[in-house]
Amino acid sequence: MVSLRTTAFATISIRTHKTEPQSHGKVGNFKPKRTYPSLETRSSDQKSLAIARILVVMEPRQGASSPSTLMLTSGASGRISALFSLHALKSLLLLIRAVVLLLLMPFRGRKRVVLVSANAAERSKDERSESSGGSNRKVGPVVRVPATALPWRRAASSLVEQEVAARRALAKKRVVQDGDETVVRDYSIFTTARGDALFTQSWRPVNGENRGLVILLHGLNEHSGRYSNFAKKLNANGFNVYGMDWIGHGGSDGLHAYVNSLDDAVFDLKSFIGRVLVENPGLPCFCFGHSTGASIILKAALDPKVEACISGIVLTSPAVGVQPSHSIYTILAPIVSLLLPRYQVGAANKKGSVVSRDPEELVAKYSDPLVYTGSIRVRTGYEILRIAAYLQQNLKQVRVPFLLLHGTADRLTDPDASLKLYEQASATDKTIRLLEGHLHDLLFEPEPEREAIMKEIIEWLNCRVER
Repeated sequence: MVSLRTTAFATISIRTHKTEPQSHGKVGNFKPKRTYPSLETRSSDQKSLAIARILVVMEPRQGASSPSTLMLTSGASGRISALFSLHALKSLLLLIRAVVLLLLMPFRGRKRVVLVSANAAERSKDERSESSGGSNRKVGPVVRVPATALPWRRAASSLVEQEVAARRALAKKRVVQDGDETVVRDYSIFTTARGDALFTQSWRPVNGENRGLVILLHGLNEHSGRYSNFAKKLNANGFNVYGMDWIGHGGSDGLHAYVNSLDDAVFDLKSFIGRVLVENPGLPCFCFGHSTGASIILKAALDPKVEACISGIVLTSPAVGVQPSHSIYTILAPIVSLLLPRYQVGAANKKGSVVSRDPEELVAKYSDPLVYTGSIRVRTGYEILRIAAYLQQNLKQVRVPFLLLHGTADRLTDPDASLKLYEQASATDKTIRLLEGHLHDLLFEPEPEREAIMKEIIEWLNCRVER
């Protein structure tokens, strides 16, 4: 059965325990697409109006200083737009920049090698000139030294290591200085199969009453520590909470907010789940993920081994449907991400994106040193597009019980894609909440909506622990 109900917080709830496809019609702010009659079904007058007109002003008025103007207009839409509009110029500049980058790739990709002669120190300047002039004298063996082995090539790597050390020190400091006496908060370093060190932390009830586990995965550019208040509310309901900063985020290894492969993050999550289950045998395990973190959890849950060991997942604003800021990125991203993976796309991630209606939460987020506020890198953006495309092709394979919450005013991830996930998933226990007017960071929306969202999540978890 599918039911729609509106709560005091202007939300729309869709619940089902059956797998048959449902027809929802209009849900929240989702309006059906308008359809228009085809050209063949229109009258002759309508056909003539539907043909694009070209208006050419050949001569300006007497005394006017503006040059001749060429404009295109569509009779079907009634709109008039300049041929060389600002949007068109921006698109052209973007294309030119992409082409220039592609032309420069062969020069950037060539590895520089330094030739060092074993007896170079014993040879004089004249001898070196003679040998280069065609002498048959046998010289010592030549050793090829990769440029990456030189100090000036290691400088960039050293800067990244220093940045990671600073971020990790701050993450540890926040855990140690948490003075809340109602919880036991701790941190640890989790080493992946690749050798990367990931910063993880835990929140446990001080009274030791444990009813279940929640593994928390943050979104792009943030870190697990941002969800400390939510974790403590879970503690109050008897849940041990474990957070993992995925690669390139928070106190973990890697260039800040750079992701070479989200498949690595999926694999790391699987390993982390295994470790948490070993430390807490017999307790039901749930996963909570926000935005890109939700996508990572979804892909991990498609693995039958992971599905068998978790009791459910909670997803907020999942990155199942993500649209690039310009369609040209979809075409060029696969190529540029291989050639210039760390290149930053200035227009793709504006600093201070409005993700909450609470001004104080926005200030807190974008002033946090552990939150990345720079431009998104090409490889990272491509990986997000890639995992979203993969999930959309495998929505029917989602069988794990889930609660999905998404704001209808979200500007970063698509609520329509979440609705599609809900409709196509094979899970028999699934719930979706479309929150009217809410933005991307649902757990950081103003009160009382924030409290209501957390309460909804906790009630959903409690019901499945008690079964």
